[in-house]
Amino acid sequence: MSSIERTAAGISVVRASQVCKYYGGFQALDHIDLNVEKGETIVVCGPSGSGKSTLIRCLNALERHQSGKLTVCGVEVNDSRQSVDAVRRKTGMVFQNFNLFPHMTVIENCMIAPMKVRGMSRDQARATAERFLARVHIPEQADKYPAQLSGGQQQRVAIARALSMSPELMLFDEPTSALDPEMVREVLDTMVELAKEGSTMICVTHEMNFARQVADRVIFMDRGSIVESGAPEAFFARPETERAREFLAQILN
Repeated sequence: MSSIERTAAGISVVRASQVCKYYGGFQALDHIDLNVEKGETIVVCGPSGSGKSTLIRCLNALERHQSGKLTVCGVEVNDSRQSVDAVRRKTGMVFQNFNLFPHMTVIENCMIAPMKVRGMSRDQARATAERFLARVHIPEQADKYPAQLSGGQQQRVAIARALSMSPELMLFDEPTSALDPEMVREVLDTMVELAKEGSTMICVTHEMNFARQVADRVIFMDRGSIVESGAPEAFFARPETERAREFLAQILN
């Protein structure tokens, strides 16, 4: 069996069973059940405070769940250093605020993890970084520093940096929410390309046109629970719950 669990339905990249997460007395995730198969693009949406970002951070072991079972890319996520390191080698994370190293050039930002974590030589890491900077259409920015780039360009560097680790799963935590409106499109176009190429992606976003265009499933969360999960055409045309109808009425108008 490969590092990704095989299920009867296909190849499972994420399996969550009754996952709960607490911050003190506050329950951020309430018995989450989720299965994501290889090649799926999942969009997670919902109101602020619904648990979307907490869920995606638990998938990358940036937050620790307290109960339930969570398996990501064949690794059972727990408190051990071995588990955390294994999960982060197999997942790529793109944050809201880029999180680039300001004192490193664009290409150095993309080279550091492959060298430190995967043991690539400097020449190998540079070739890999150049390939993924070309993939996100900014190869000419390689020797600039993040502060010299637009927000949209910085976010595409962040995507290239994540891709340079050859992840089995890409996680996006509201990747366009810190961008000026005119820069959103260039980042979404890059994400659309990744989805069409068959990348396995989980995206927390309020960009509903992106969800309509590329999502295989839309997951709607509220108060730490998955309230609805289904194909985008059904979710947008016929939401099953009053809470989802209220949310869509606000966000689409």
